[in-house]
Parts: sequence; C-alpha cells; structure tokens
Amino acid sequence: MPTLDTFAAFALASVILIVIPGPSVLFVIGRSLSYGRLGGLLSVLGNGLGVLPLVAAVALGMGTIVAQSIVLFTIIKLLGAAYLIYLGVQAIRHRKDDMTSDGESARRTLTPAVMLRQGFLVGVTNPKTIVFFVAVLPQFVSFGAGTIPLQMMVLGLVFITIGFVCDAVWAILAGTAQSWFAKSPRSLSGIRATGGGLMIGLGGSLALTGNKA
Repeated sequence: MPTLDTFAAFALASVILIVIPGPSVLFVIGRSLSYGRLGGLLSVLGNGLGVLPLVAAVALGMGTIVAQSIVLFTIIKLLGAAYLIYLGVQAIRHRKDDMTSDGESARRTLTPAVMLRQGFLVGVTNPKTIVFFVAVLPQFVSFGAGTIPLQMMVLGLVFITIGFVCDAVWAILAGTAQSWFAKSPRSLSGIRATGGGLMIGLGGSLALTGNKA
C-alpha cells in the first residue's frame, strides 16, 4: 500500500488539479442547468463510476496501450465527443418537456438510472483520463511498498473520491441556479438550453483537441 506521505502528496496534487475548472466541471454544470441538482449529482456519480474501469486499465497496463496508440485514442475521443454532443442536443430538444404553467417540472424527464448510465458513458469514454493516470499515477507508486497495480487502484480511488466531492459542489451550485429560474417557464427553458449548449461545446472542443492534449 502507498505510504501516508504518498497519500498526502497525491491527495494535494489531486485537489490542485481538480479545483481548476475543466471538462468535467463543464459537463456537471451543463447537466445541472438542464436537469437540476439531482440530475447533476447523479451525473457526477455516474461519471466517477465510469472512471473506475479506466483506473483498472491503467493499473493493469492496458492504459499505456491506449495512451500510445493514436488510432485507439482518437476513436475513443470521438465516441466520447459525439456522445456529449448528443446529450447536449437532447437537452435542448427537450428543454420544455414536463413543465407546468408555473415552470415547475411535472415529472422527471430522465430516470435516475438513465442519469447514472449517461454519466458513466461520459466518464468511460474520456481517453484524456487514461493519459492523465498513465502520466501521474506511476510518480506516486512506492515500488517497495507492495503490489504496484493495487497501489495504482487505491490512488485512483482517492482521485475519484476527491473529484466526486468537488464536482458535487459544482452540481449543487448550478442546480440551485436552475431552481431560481424554475418560476418562469421561459427562463427555465433558456437555462436548460444553456446547459445543453455547454455540453455541445464541450463535445466539440474534445473532438477538435490534439490526440495528446
């Protein structure tokens, strides 16, 4: 197992990296603006669960293959980008669904299971996460402290936990902002469309970035 000093150093590095707004934050904000606090939190949880297979892949050495293969990296990247754009388009298309005359949601458009599944797919199709873990995790492994794959899994879980907490804060803040607009059907429709636009923009940005960015 990693030493306490290693845990502390990795946790500090993770916090520094996570608190800087990036793609995951934009995804969470977009989902929260479109589907409220619960939708944002479920998306955060699903996204974190989607990162688990990537941590396992890196720990077992398969992540290096993806990180070094331009073809595999590009395929996964484009799949993830296309799915983000699809989610954004769906959010815009259904921005007026299930609203009563006072703007409140009469029923949930998406079930919790669907929210989780969508968040999972976004997380597991993010090849940049693999590249990050391939580059960072080995630097915090203690080669004399036990099985290296197990150490990488533990460190990966630490990163996922910190990421969940930080992203959950963004989800709550953005979801609260959405609830403020819920009293007006036009405002709620607009804020949902804004969330969808953020996801489309994020998907487009992911598709256009370089393979090793």
